[in-house]
Amino acid sequence: MRQILLAATALTAALTAFGAARTEAEGPRLGFPLACEIGKTCEIQHYVDRDPGPGALDYRCGHRTYDKHDGIDFRILDMAAQRAGVEVLAAAAGRVVAVRDGVADISIRAPGAPSIVGRMCGNRVAINSGDHWLVDYCHLANGSLKVKVGDVVAAGQPLARVGLSGDTEFPHLHMSVRHNDLVVDPFASSTASGCAAGRGSLWTASAADRMPYKHGAALNWGFATEIVGNAAIEARGVAAPTAAAPAIVAYARLIGLELGDVIEITLSGPDGKTLATAALPPLDHDKDQIPAEVGRKRPPQGWARGVYGGVVTVRRAGAVAITQRWQMTL
Repeated sequence: MRQILLAATALTAALTAFGAARTEAEGPRLGFPLACEIGKTCEIQHYVDRDPGPGALDYRCGHRTYDKHDGIDFRILDMAAQRAGVEVLAAAAGRVVAVRDGVADISIRAPGAPSIVGRMCGNRVAINSGDHWLVDYCHLANGSLKVKVGDVVAAGQPLARVGLSGDTEFPHLHMSVRHNDLVVDPFASSTASGCAAGRGSLWTASAADRMPYKHGAALNWGFATEIVGNAAIEARGVAAPTAAAPAIVAYARLIGLELGDVIEITLSGPDGKTLATAALPPLDHDKDQIPAEVGRKRPPQGWARGVYGGVVTVRRAGAVAITQRWQMTL
């Protein structure tokens, strides 16, 4: 009997939160939907496209989106993080109204990737938060769903794990919000389109504080023994240099870059002197992601013992848009 009473109490609390969300005039208050930390273990890759025409603008009139993108893409670091498991959390209380599981975790660019027609969202959970507010969670890991249709969930409750299912090339959560079947930007919910006038965030103050707007970001960085690319970085298959390494390469993977951006990357030695530096030509178009790297072959006397440093900088219209530093000790 005690177990039944406890279960009833928990359900009553969830339904109360569900009802509170329904009475919120401007929609449900949304909590942060992932068990990760922006700037350390995840980043926002794309925002909602607020341009009503063929262009693409995010809520800050930037270009961290693409045409007709209808949600927020929360990207985790790589496939190693995906395999370890990153939980997707209910941003608001509500009732589960749709689920899909069984879609393979595979990049749409992978050889032999199966058709995703009718399953662009991949594995998903959709939650009705009352008054025709729907929050949809896409690209979930195959076999990771923890809820079923009809379940009442509380804000912060684990729903599944981040996956690579559906129309995606990298592991991330695509979270979309709709009211009466119309897309709502949770960062600027009070206008249907346009960016300059956007206001009225649906996020709780705590969630908003965790997601400061960035004009791009460094997602990964480190040192290698040879030139590496996106595939090796995504697989976290980059071996760190040792004192016997034939070369030391400083690398970084950058996201959210724009037309005209200039990327500079430098490798320095234990004495602080520059061992190698490179500047890429200005980008000829916006790029979702790009690796940058520079290196030096082992000198005849071998590598000096001490601390080696890497730094990458992205300059946009003459100002620094992104900078990241890292170190290792030989």
